[in-house]
Amino acid sequence: MQNINEIEDLIKLISKLPGLGPKSAKRIVLKLINNRNELVKPMANALAQVYKNVTRCSYCGSLRSNSDGCRNCENTKEKYSKICVVEDIADQWSIENSNIFKGYFHILGGTISSVGQRKEDLLINSLAERVSRDEIEEVILATSATVEGQTTAYYIQESLKKTNVKVTKLAQGLPIGGEIESLDDGTLFSAFKNRTNLSSNSD
Repeated sequence: MQNINEIEDLIKLISKLPGLGPKSAKRIVLKLINNRNELVKPMANALAQVYKNVTRCSYCGSLRSNSDGCRNCENTKEKYSKICVVEDIADQWSIENSNIFKGYFHILGGTISSVGQRKEDLLINSLAERVSRDEIEEVILATSATVEGQTTAYYIQESLKKTNVKVTKLAQGLPIGGEIESLDDGTLFSAFKNRTNLSSNSD
């Protein structure tokens, strides 16, 4: 392969994307180079617009447009009584695409035990604020069935003890060690339908 710095740098960047390694990155780069006008120019423009205009909401954790605001936590057209708490945006998208859940989302941005992740880095305080502000009746903990996910769910449950909100978690249709974004619609449906109630006010 020709040693061209710009190509080398692009391959290294693309190979950092999920599910892609150096070989896949090389094929993608060649495809881009061979289709400059159809792919490279519009992709570069789209990436620039995303970088400039799309950010993560500091209140609910969802993606928001700088021009339109956050459609998740600033939704005034529909009044929901439930909030589904997930670890990251990929989990939110998976649940939305399944059409299983109708309500607000709260994206933590990770788990407590993730490398370099502290409780203070997660949006748990704003979750309690949303419960009170929006008169939420149920908080559904849809964290993954990993040790980190369950630890985070327990901490959220403890953090909501002072509220009167009902706290539930996804049922054991969620396999041990499973991550939300990797589940099929049938498994998600079972996990939501059979979710278990957690007492947020017990001693």
